[in-house]
Amino acid sequence: MSDVKQVPSQEVEQAARAALTDRGVVVEDIAEIVYEMQHPYHEALTIDDCIVSVDRVLEKREIQHAILVGIELDRLAEQKKLSEPLQSIVETDEGLFGVDETIALGAALGYGSIAVTTYGHLDKHKVGIIKKLDTKRSDHVHTFLDDIVASIAATASSRLAHRLRDEEDQVPREEMERRDEEDRLS
Repeated sequence: MSDVKQVPSQEVEQAARAALTDRGVVVEDIAEIVYEMQHPYHEALTIDDCIVSVDRVLEKREIQHAILVGIELDRLAEQKKLSEPLQSIVETDEGLFGVDETIALGAALGYGSIAVTTYGHLDKHKVGIIKKLDTKRSDHVHTFLDDIVASIAATASSRLAHRLRDEEDQVPREEMERRDEEDRLS
């Protein structure tokens, strides 16, 4: 048996949230995208509802792992520490490089077809901060980050859509909380 320790879940979540913040992405930025995606279907929706949904999604390990891996690869590309040809591919966000989308899409799969289709929409249309991250106007590399943010927004949007439907169907709050916990842990 090796001496490698298991990293506590809280530590992973804190690291993922810090990595987003360090790269200039805050929960509110993602919540604005969620609001734009869901408000047409739910006029009473508030930005606070969207913030809560983003926060819940950020509690999911698969999302945390995608954030940590993607941002680390972006950072390594900025520091020119990847080997060629991967360095050039990641640094230029080469169009045929689909690993960034694969990681982001994999993270979204846990929230069903709404998350997957919303991710596709966000990846194509570059809404909100995703557009800012996708454009090449700085020395920063965001090859993975823009797709991960799209995935977080898509999963938070899907989570919210299902939760709002549960409210319409008058699903008891305890049952909604149980489902939320189950989604977080799955």
